[in-house]
Parts: sequence; structure tokens; C-alpha cells
Amino acid sequence: MDLAARCLAVHQRLLEFYGEPEWRSPLPPVDELVSTILSQSTSDTNRDIGFFALKKRYKSWEEVRDAPTKDIIETIRPAGLANQKGPRIQAVLRQVTELRGELSLDFLRDLSGEEARAWLTQFNGIGPKTAAIILQFSLDIPAFPVDTHVYRVTGRLGLRPAKMNADKAHAHFEALLPPETYYTAHLNIIRLGREICQARRPKCEDCPLSDLCDYYAANYEN
Repeated sequence: MDLAARCLAVHQRLLEFYGEPEWRSPLPPVDELVSTILSQSTSDTNRDIGFFALKKRYKSWEEVRDAPTKDIIETIRPAGLANQKGPRIQAVLRQVTELRGELSLDFLRDLSGEEARAWLTQFNGIGPKTAAIILQFSLDIPAFPVDTHVYRVTGRLGLRPAKMNADKAHAHFEALLPPETYYTAHLNIIRLGREICQARRPKCEDCPLSDLCDYYAANYEN
């Protein structure tokens, strides 16, 4: 079975195991941008606390952009790394405004996926993962985000080269999977990583992918 066929087999198996994933309602693109920056190196719970604290304190992203940086840092402190994330969020919001004349990313819907990705990743703090999340979940432009769970699970399965970094893995999986599978495959792989294929003690005995997994073959098969 070639790599593309294995990726598709993993997707189909997880679809049978978990079903169609249910995710929160899509956020507007600028909201998703801020939320994703807040999510870096923290839990979803802490990200959400920081995000909703900003939404409660400020009426618009323009107000966040123009507020004293120390106030932004204090507001998002529960999200972690506030001293880095606060200035980063404000810098991106200012740069978007300077380039577009307004604080909006809606224009990206009219670009190709590659054009939209290139536009987003020109900013410090927006890498391939952040861009892919905004494209897929806010703009409905096919993209395959690779977070820590996706990177770990696909590495154990043998779906990517062991030394391939996460940034390069985005394009790798987008080339192997059909665009219409990105949303479901991404979310179901994350769920597997959280519930079964955990970092320290993977529950291989509970995994629906053991017969497709290089890690299982190396550690459990005779």
C-alpha cells in the first residue's frame, strides 16, 4: 500500500471509529487569527480563557489593536506566554490594517489557497499551522493543519518521514489526501492523539489503527 493509500485508509478507519467530527461554530477570520496565536504552547482551555477575556474587555479588534500593550498582556495572561503573545497579536492587527486599510481578512476568500496562505504567513507569528487553521476553519479554503497531536500520531503511523518537521508536514499531507477529507481527517486524528495515541503512554490496545501503524509493529508484533 503506497503512502497516499495508507493516509486514506487511516482517514476511513477513523471515520468509521469516531464518525463525522463535531467542532465549534466557525469563528470570523480575525477572531480565528487571534485565537490561534493565543493557542500556541498552551491548552485549549487556557486559550479560550484568554480569548474570551479579550472579547469581554474590548468591543472590537480595533480596540485590542490600539490598547496599551500592558493591558493586553494582563488580559491574556491566563493563556500563557502573555509577554510574547500580546505584542504579537497587536503587531499583526496593525500590519493587516496598514496593508488593507481596514482590519479584515475577508478578502482572502477571493484568493487561491496558496495566495491566501502566502499572504497570511508574511507576518511574524503566523506560521503554516496558524494559516492552515484560518483557511480551513474560517474561510472554508482547504488546508490541513498539523498541530502537535497530528504530528505525533502521523509519525507513529509512519505517514511522514521521521525527520520531516511540522512546517513541512502541512504540504506533505495536503498532497496525499483529497481536499474534501482535510477537515474530518484533521479533527479525528487530533481526537485519536488526545484519547488513545497519547504522548507518554499510548493506549495501543484500544487503537483502531494498530494494523496500519509502524509504531505498533515495531513495539508489539513478534
